[in-house]
Amino acid sequence: MSSKSTIGVGGGHPLWKQIMTFGLVGGAQILFDSLMFVLLTFMGVSVPVGNLIGRISGACLGYWLNGRYTFAQADGDSALSRKALFRFIVSWIATSLISTGLVTALASAKTLEFAWIAKPVMDGLLAVAGFVILKKWVYR
Repeated sequence: MSSKSTIGVGGGHPLWKQIMTFGLVGGAQILFDSLMFVLLTFMGVSVPVGNLIGRISGACLGYWLNGRYTFAQADGDSALSRKALFRFIVSWIATSLISTGLVTALASAKTLEFAWIAKPVMDGLLAVAGFVILKKWVYR
């Protein structure tokens, strides 16, 4: 296997496998995050708070699954560490600020229901950048 097709310390899983696993984990995260957001805002929680709680819920799930499976080393060792957690939190804060700003702006400019629909799409687009950040910086 060439180093171009693998990721991680000591040669991790092939890139195609990481992308597939990241897609599955990310899909679960976005679904969980979005459902939390809709439920909380439907119950009257403000859009920024609902978005952040939803993102925290999804992030807890995603950090563990991606570190344990997506970006694990070829020998099966997880990529979870204090350093990875710190980097994950930094990247999560950045993407959460973007997501919260966009969702709040959409809810104000359009409707809350429009923000409910747009949130998973926006977070999916953020996930593309997130894959590169996680691969190259967080779980390395």
